[in-house]
Formats: sequence, structure tokens, C-alpha cells
Amino acid sequence: MILRKLWLSTFVVLASSSLTAAQTYPTKLVRIIVPYAPGGGIDAFARAIAEGLSPKWGQSVIVENKPGASTFLGTTQVAKAPPDGHTLLLTSESTITSNPFLFASLPYDVSRELTPISQLVSLPQMVVTNTSVPAASIKELVEQARKDSSKLNYASYGAGSLPHLFFEGLNKTTGATIAQAPYKGIIPAVAATAGGEVQLTLVGTALAQPQMQAGRIKPLAVVGDKRLPELPQVMTLAEAGLGEIDPGVSWFGLFMTGGSPAGLPEKIAKDVADLFADPAVRDKYVTARAMTPIFSTPQAFSTLIAADMQRMERLIKLTGAKGEQ
Repeated sequence: MILRKLWLSTFVVLASSSLTAAQTYPTKLVRIIVPYAPGGGIDAFARAIAEGLSPKWGQSVIVENKPGASTFLGTTQVAKAPPDGHTLLLTSESTITSNPFLFASLPYDVSRELTPISQLVSLPQMVVTNTSVPAASIKELVEQARKDSSKLNYASYGAGSLPHLFFEGLNKTTGATIAQAPYKGIIPAVAATAGGEVQLTLVGTALAQPQMQAGRIKPLAVVGDKRLPELPQVMTLAEAGLGEIDPGVSWFGLFMTGGSPAGLPEKIAKDVADLFADPAVRDKYVTARAMTPIFSTPQAFSTLIAADMQRMERLIKLTGAKGEQ
């Protein structure tokens, strides 16, 4: 509760200060820290932003990958950087909304040492199963799991990952005993599900679509508030009566060091949004990768984070999940 209030109160304080620094920003090289390895979707997104902002700002904008320790390494670098807005963090929701509840302590204060700039995109998620499983919906899966869970396993990518939280929540709330099979990343987890090593996982639509088209997996439910336009027949978890354990959609978001001059979050958010207003850029880096463009204001992003933290705190307590570094 305190963390959620701090996100919102911090934003108000920043917004009421002088905007002078925003008028001259940036004055030197800008680093975008990505706490994941090169080559992934979030890394490609960061590089698109750097490439577009460098000429717009008249300063070099570079991407630095700092993977490891459940995103602690890269996030700490931004949290402890000089508070001038020249060190940015581009990360996913787990860094901000899950880690504070998965770990007994963090090497930084999420609410005080990081300032939200913009939710850039959301990544719709689905509960999917290997086509060998007879269930055609999440309701049918729950019925099958209640009768005989011994043949059902789910692929996760570690403690606290979205598949882990969802399926353990499903076990807790329905009495099922679907077993976890941890893999080193979402891509191996999806491959294992498609190949029949395990039966279930939770995955973004971008990775699921090729396997669905090949007839290896099928969707059982959609995570989030709305059905997907491309899969209108697949109900949401809330519609299936499982809203309590809905882990929410994934997202990519941009942050800066806490205490940086007021006005910078708004300026950076607008400049990034303007960059992706170009249909060619948006189609190449967002819609073609099955992402939903958001490009929110700092205030809207702060509100989203507060709601997401409430959801994840509740789900992590329900499942008893603990983070692994």
C-alpha cells in the first residue's frame, strides 16, 4: 500500500516543480539501460527508441544491456545514477510490480529511486495448451484438473514468472495439482509445450501465434480485461470466473532516476510517443510483433503501476512465491 501511494505522490511533487531543465534536456549522452540480454524483444525496442531519439535530441542515445540477478543489476544502475534524467531504464513489469513482493529486500527503493515516464506497449498473454489435451477452454481444463491432475504439467520460466503465479494460483483456488516444470526462458517453455514435454503454459500472443498456426498449441483463455480481436471466441480469465488469479498483461515501460528535474518525464514520454506516431515505425516495432501501442503519460503510467502492484501483491501472497536470483 505504501509503495503504491508513493508512486502517485512522487508524481504530484515532480509535476509541481519548475520545468526549466526540460527545456534544455538532454545536455549530454543518454543511456538506456536494459536489464536483459541483447537480442530479445525489449532490447530491439530500446534500440529503436535510441535510434529515433538521437537525431531528435541532437545527442547520442545508446543502449546498454545489464542482464542478471532478476533485473537487479541494470535497475540498480539507473536507481543510483545521478538524478539528471540522462540514465533511463527500459524494462518489463516484473521489475517494478513483482520484485518488491518476491524478494525480502531490494538493492534500491522502487518508489523513490525510479520515476515512471511511460508505459510503452502492452503484450497480451494467453493460457495455452498442447493440442493433445482434450480441454477446449479454461473451464474444461479446471474440470479435467480436478478429476485428474497427475497428467498435467505447466512450463514456467522461474519462480515469480507469470506462468508460475497463474498456475499456482489456479492450484490454490481450484484444488488442482498441476505441476511446475521450470525452463530457462519463455521461448524454451513455449517450445516444450508445443513439443508435448509439458501440457500448459502462459505466453504472449507473439510467441503463441506461430505454434497455434502450426497446430501444436491452442488457446484456453486470455489474460486481461478484454478478449483479443484476433481470437474473439476465447474468453478472458475474468469471464471464466478466474479474475482473482489473473496476473495481468505484460508491458514494457520507461523510467528515469528518481529525483530528476520535473518536466523531464513528460518531455521524454511525448518525444517517444511522437517517434512511434510514424506508422512505419509503429508497424515495424509494435504491431508486427503482436504488441499493443500505449505510449502513456507519466501520470497514467503511475496509476497503472499502482493497480498492478496491488494485483501482484495479492497473487504473490496467495501462491507463496519467492524470487530467485
